[in-house]
Amino acid sequence: MKVNKQISVNQLNGEEYELPSNLDDSSNIDKFLNDNKHKKVVVVQGLGFVGAVMSLVCANSSNDEYAVIGVDLLNANTYWKIKSINEGFFPINASDPKIKEFYENTQKRRNFYATYDPYAYSKADVIIVDINLDVKKSNAKTGKLLDFQVDISSFEKAISTIGKNCLPDALILIETTVPPGTTKNIAYPIIKNSLEQRGLTIQNFKLGHSYERVMPGPNYIDSIKNFYRVFSGIDEKSEIATEKFLKTIISTDKYPLTKLGNTNATELAKVLENSFRAMNIAFVVEWSRFAEISEINLYEVIEAIRMRPTHKNLMMPGIGVGGYCLTKDPLLASWSKTNIFSSKEALNQSIEGVNINDQMPLYAYNFLKSNLDFNNFNKRNVLILGISYRSNVADTRYSPVENFYNYIVDDGAIVSLHDPYVKYWEEKNIHVNDDLFMLLKNKIDVLVFTTAHDEYRNNKKLIECILLKDKMQIFDTVGILSESDINLIRNRHKLRIIGRGDLN
Repeated sequence: MKVNKQISVNQLNGEEYELPSNLDDSSNIDKFLNDNKHKKVVVVQGLGFVGAVMSLVCANSSNDEYAVIGVDLLNANTYWKIKSINEGFFPINASDPKIKEFYENTQKRRNFYATYDPYAYSKADVIIVDINLDVKKSNAKTGKLLDFQVDISSFEKAISTIGKNCLPDALILIETTVPPGTTKNIAYPIIKNSLEQRGLTIQNFKLGHSYERVMPGPNYIDSIKNFYRVFSGIDEKSEIATEKFLKTIISTDKYPLTKLGNTNATELAKVLENSFRAMNIAFVVEWSRFAEISEINLYEVIEAIRMRPTHKNLMMPGIGVGGYCLTKDPLLASWSKTNIFSSKEALNQSIEGVNINDQMPLYAYNFLKSNLDFNNFNKRNVLILGISYRSNVADTRYSPVENFYNYIVDDGAIVSLHDPYVKYWEEKNIHVNDDLFMLLKNKIDVLVFTTAHDEYRNNKKLIECILLKDKMQIFDTVGILSESDINLIRNRHKLRIIGRGDLN
């Protein structure tokens, strides 16, 4: 396998690496394990936003001694993560100081290694599955339900790789969000058949499901270690092994585990809770548009409603839904219902909620364009503040800012980008300027707040710079500006905020 002509760019420090010419990393794995003798081995499949931080939590367990190996694919998009981990740079940039603390602990303990070699699975007591399962969809608004496809082939391949290498008594714990029925009907047969083909017993392996509730941001680590979990297994021994392992990495004294009846139930729980949140957001979209035409400040209305305990989770307006969960989980559930459980009726309301949310960046673009003092964005200098889909993280997966960016670029805008967490926008192959105040010295016709990073909130220097600029048009798509900021800016520039018709 010769792939060394491909180049992997380290998104943390900008270094370039040639990919290895073959998959064999077994000698380094053996050396790592020899240096961690007598420790149980946890292998995490996937080094993305969940797997990388899950690896840190396991390597920092206070209840057991683990040697942790993170495994990812050998390609230009992932190899830099492997190199970064092994060379002293953790590949996730977020505002949680515990990430740095936990990673430095692993450096001192030398109990965390990253690789691309599936040989690692053959050494694991526990294998945690934290890989992507994508949904392909069309965002075209046709008046019909959203068209989408769920392709589980990459998930099946990943599980097959485990089955071809794992020990016959390993615990395999699926954390990936999957369509209900996947663990029992897809993962279990693959592992069982793989072990049988290797001439190994199928009586001793354990297969459990416990979905992650990882929340990138200031509480990144705590969203894994100090948060409630549900779990299940395909049989009693799997349930027992899953519970025993989770108790070594989660503070179950304060956050007790909840066992559900079977893996179908835990899989459904994840997509149900995310579908509820996605529907909540889609619900507010309609009301934000109502507020804009009725001269109402929807933010203060929602804050007043949130005083009622039963309505504290009512969402605020925004530019759109992003990230890896809310943009697809309702679709996984519907696909499961019709494909795994052979129902003739889809989850139509949940599908439409995703459809509405997918249109939010287009609405934001049209809202801004209709409020411009000029006809379009053509040759106008636009500064976008925020690229990630969520505040205080570097996560750009399915960020609504991407579609918004595409719309104004297609309209001829000259766009500058700033994000305090994102140095390289992988989806657009763009390096991002992190010097906000240098960017503010440039000519700006339109400034748009697109992510509610703390760096933009109550930032007196930022407001002072804005007030010194020649007259421009400012749009707040995420409600980040305070009332005092709004009052100051309105005296100098044209200002519009999605969900605030009282500024018309």
